[in-house]
Amino acid sequence: MRHKHGYRKLSRTSSHRKALLKNMAIALIERERIETTVPKAKELQRYIERLVTKARVDDLNAHRLVFASLQDKEQTKKLLNEIAPKYKERNGGYTSIIKTRIRRGDATQMAYISFV
Repeated sequence: MRHKHGYRKLSRTSSHRKALLKNMAIALIERERIETTVPKAKELQRYIERLVTKARVDDLNAHRLVFASLQDKEQTKKLLNEIAPKYKERNGGYTSIIKTRIRRGDATQMAYISFV
């Protein structure tokens, strides 16, 4: 049983999972909406919302924390300068997940994740 378990493993090793979330976060910041599976979207939502909360502070330390997670200068700048200021007055809930279709190959539920 996985009662009170902290995260989804997504059938990956810890390093692969970390890289997956980082790359998906970069893609979401770049395109502002991506399509993925529902479990990946739910994990990405946790990951990106924590980054936006850190980025809302808008100081040098926040910049360093976000860059440490993303490792991408362009998307770090975009998150700090364009996306995070929109959510200064909002207490969480920066993203939304919309279920879309069943993937034909393996019948997996797909979803769009985007910024609100």
